Amino acid sequence: MTRAPDWLSFRRYAAFTAGMTLTLVMLGIYTAATGSGLACAQQWPLCDGGVLPQTIPSFIEWFHRLWAMITGFLILGVAAWAWRAGRSARERWAATVALVLTPLQAIFGAITVTLNGALPGGYSAPIHAAHFVTGFGIFAGLAYAALLAYERDRAYTRSLFSRTRGALGVAFAGLLAGVLFSRLPPLLAYRPWAQAAFFGVSLAAFAALVGATRWLGADGHRKLRVATAAAAALLFVGMLLGRDLVYYTETVRLVNGVVVAAAVLLTAAALWTLRGVDDAESVERLGSTQN
Repeated sequence: MTRAPDWLSFRRYAAFTAGMTLTLVMLGIYTAATGSGLACAQQWPLCDGGVLPQTIPSFIEWFHRLWAMITGFLILGVAAWAWRAGRSARERWAATVALVLTPLQAIFGAITVTLNGALPGGYSAPIHAAHFVTGFGIFAGLAYAALLAYERDRAYTRSLFSRTRGALGVAFAGLLAGVLFSRLPPLLAYRPWAQAAFFGVSLAAFAALVGATRWLGADGHRKLRVATAAAAALLFVGMLLGRDLVYYTETVRLVNGVVVAAAVLLTAAALWTLRGVDDAESVERLGSTQN
C-alpha cells in the first residue's frame, strides 16, 4: 500500500473535501437557478444527444456533474481513510454519514432534472428541499470530521478563547454577507450568482458556529454554547426558508427575517461576551471529549 506524502494528512484531506462539497452546493444552486439543470431533460445522464455539452446551459449542468463525480470519490476516500486509519469514532461516523448521504443527493438531483415534465412532482418543493438537506448533511459531516481531525492532531497553536473568537468572527461576517446575498433585501434581486454566494457564505458560517460551539463547551461556557448552537440551528432554518419554499410570501419573508436576525444577534452577543477574555493559553480539555 503506497504511503501518503507527509503533507497529505487526514485533516487536510477532509478539510479539502469539505471545501469541494461547499463549492458543489454553490454550483448546484447556480445550475438550478439558471435553469441549466433542465437543459438535458430526460436525456440524463447524457446531454445534447451525447456526453459532451453543446450549449452554455448544457455546459453548466455538465460541469456541475463533473464536479459532483470528483467530489463523490473524494468523500469515499475520506470515509475509507477514517476507518482504515483508525480515526476516532466520531470522525469515522461523521465521514460515514457524508458517504451514505452522497448517493441520496445524486438520486434527488436526478429526480429533479429527469422527472420534470415527465411525471408530476419531479421539480417540486419537497424534492428541492430534500436535495438541499442531503447536500447540507454531507457538508456538515465532512466539516465536523475535519474539525475533529484538527483537534485530535493538535493542529493549532492558538488558545481555545482565541480560536473561538476567530470562529465567531467568521460566522458573524458570513451571516452579514448572507443577508446581503439573500432574498430578504431587494438589493441584488436574488440573481443566480447571489443565490450561490448566499449558500456559500451561509455554509461557511454554519461550520464556524459548529467549531465555536464545540470549543465553548470544552472551556465550560455552557450558556454561550447554547447560544451558538441555537444560532447554527436558526441559520439552517434560514437557508431552508431562503431557498426551498416555492411561495415566498410576505409572511414567509417576515419569519425568515426574524430567524436570520436572531442568528445574527446570538452570534454577535457571544462574540461580544468573549471580547475581554485573556488570550493566554487556556487548559486544553478537548482530548477528553474524543472517543
